[in-house]
Amino acid sequence: MSAHADTHDHEAHEEHHHKETFITKYIFSIDHKMIAKQYLITGTIMGVIGVIMSLMFRMQIAWPEEPNVLFEALLGKWAPGGVMDADIYLALVTIHGTIMVFFVLTAGLSGTFSNLLIPLQIGARDMASGFLNMVSYWLFFLSSVIMLISLFVEAGPAAAGWTIYPPLSALPLASGGSGMGMTLWLVSMAIFIASSLLGSLNYVVTVINLRTKGMSMTRLPLTIWAFFVTAIIGIVSFPVLLSAALLLIMDRSFGTSFFLSDIFIQGEVLHYQGGSPVLFEHLFWFLGHPEVYIVILPAMGLVSEIMATNSRKPIFGYRAMITSILAIAFLSTIVWGHHMFISGMNPFLGSVFTFTTLLIAIPSAVKAFNWITTIWKGNIQMNPAMLFSIGFVSTFITGGLTGIILGDSALDINVHDTYFVIAHFHLVMGISALYGMFAGIYHWYPKMFGRMLNKNLGYIHFWITAICAYGVFFPMHFIGMAGLPRRYYTNSNFPLFDDLANTNVIITVFALIGGAVQLIYLYNFFSSMFFGKKAEKNPWRSTTLEWTTEVKHIHGNWEGDIPHVYRWSYDYSKPGHDDDFVMQNVPLKEGEEELQH
Repeated sequence: MSAHADTHDHEAHEEHHHKETFITKYIFSIDHKMIAKQYLITGTIMGVIGVIMSLMFRMQIAWPEEPNVLFEALLGKWAPGGVMDADIYLALVTIHGTIMVFFVLTAGLSGTFSNLLIPLQIGARDMASGFLNMVSYWLFFLSSVIMLISLFVEAGPAAAGWTIYPPLSALPLASGGSGMGMTLWLVSMAIFIASSLLGSLNYVVTVINLRTKGMSMTRLPLTIWAFFVTAIIGIVSFPVLLSAALLLIMDRSFGTSFFLSDIFIQGEVLHYQGGSPVLFEHLFWFLGHPEVYIVILPAMGLVSEIMATNSRKPIFGYRAMITSILAIAFLSTIVWGHHMFISGMNPFLGSVFTFTTLLIAIPSAVKAFNWITTIWKGNIQMNPAMLFSIGFVSTFITGGLTGIILGDSALDINVHDTYFVIAHFHLVMGISALYGMFAGIYHWYPKMFGRMLNKNLGYIHFWITAICAYGVFFPMHFIGMAGLPRRYYTNSNFPLFDDLANTNVIITVFALIGGAVQLIYLYNFFSSMFFGKKAEKNPWRSTTLEWTTEVKHIHGNWEGDIPHVYRWSYDYSKPGHDDDFVMQNVPLKEGEEELQH
């Protein structure tokens, strides 16, 4: 551990002799805490854009063909007379999905909390490479900018769905959204993947090499286990999407036919032959399904930490929780085919993917039972972070139950590509991950900004968001079972679906209210930075190492020596102690045993 001491002496020397400028402190910073804030604020801005897009296409579905002043103002030529053009509808769906899945829930969630918590909770001065950490953020920022630029190209942004299946994405002439907008989408995603890989490699190396003395793997908080395993999944699966994007660029620009075969346009046969769009599906979903867990595992880690803290109880089944994280990570890489049950896949292969998909319910259920048991008979503190954590467990269970239907190849055929699928993955992945993110922000805001968020505004934010989330996605299960297909910009041509029009209006009203209440959260977030109550060192009376650092931020985290660790992360309400929490850096008393976990 002498390397730690050397690092500290060197950094203390640097700290005292080099005054940081505005640019080195706030823009090109190599301090993990500042980079976490950069990820959070960039992710928040992208999230606002993604939500506005979803509200626009929800209004189009609820009131098709009706002029809307908002459409005319925001979409310009794409909404002549205030009526949304069919092409821009699919483009909005595409960019909304891309922004929310990758830029908000992957980079915004994982980038923020992995950066903030990994060094602080394992007892490290910073990430293994501060420079690479900075580069990974700026690549993410660059990819975000390119994605937003694609909204302003003349032919329109990418419009092949967020899964960008060929041939729509592979033939530049297929539609307006297949042109320059699609090219910018692919360039943006290639840069995003580079950012994600650099970040993930940094997280893994940091957790393995920079733990403080006494911090064994079985004393790590579950947050760190979740970030660590998430990073490994990203390293394994993101390069596959990069290969798919590069092959797609070659099909578009260099005349290859990896994903194209026997294409006819207006009776004219194109020269492509030998490729297969199903190959693209395999490559895309080999990342696409692990991506669901890249999004949800960090949220699971945050929720585990927050629930133990606010129940004033040790987390139930610590080792079972770690095992389930590892099992989810492994199984998530062998279930991608369940997205392709109706793509002409061999039925035997379908049955194999059905088996592995249903298997993943077991570690997911272990986690759900352990969270419920952690709360059971706890001295629960109902602050906004705890409410969002409980909301997370609720949506994870309700959304996960419908996954059992979609994971069965025979049942999936009936509801594939309907609103049932949208309801399922928005609840289990989208809303759950957002709840985990909100819980993390309410809990660690004092660590990030040295001030507290307004608790009453947090309660309003949670309750209205929770009601509206179910108000939007619960009815979608029913219109999906009635057969309503996704991604249609209007259903008025199908008399079969006339009875469902009112349900779509109700869904949209809930979506508009839910979107509006996020303004309360944004006000709370930005105003509390300047006017919030000053935070104390350990406001939640928590046990982990990040609460041993001063509220004043310094690059290096601890002014003196790095604390050593003597116990596991969840010593709450332990007999023989005056307080109902014992921090990890407190030595064991004489005769005291470390909890068997």
